[in-house]
Amino acid sequence: MTEPSIKDFEGAIAELETIVKKLEEGDAALEQSLALYERGVQLSRFCHARLEEAERRIEILTERGELKPAPATLTDDAERR
Repeated sequence: MTEPSIKDFEGAIAELETIVKKLEEGDAALEQSLALYERGVQLSRFCHARLEEAERRIEILTERGELKPAPATLTDDAERR
């Protein structure tokens, strides 16, 4: 059986949400549940890798552009609202 390919982050998240719903319903047979769980792990790893890659790209852009994170006082003010 050929595994369906993962095309993009958004598609992976959508498929992962569908898998979670199916598993939460509890109606699937054991073998189907295991297959769904395995696919979910693949999707989760793919998404994690994409997020790490995006974080690295942002760090590189931040270093090149010499952008600085917002001061803590700004985030504190936003949380109070």
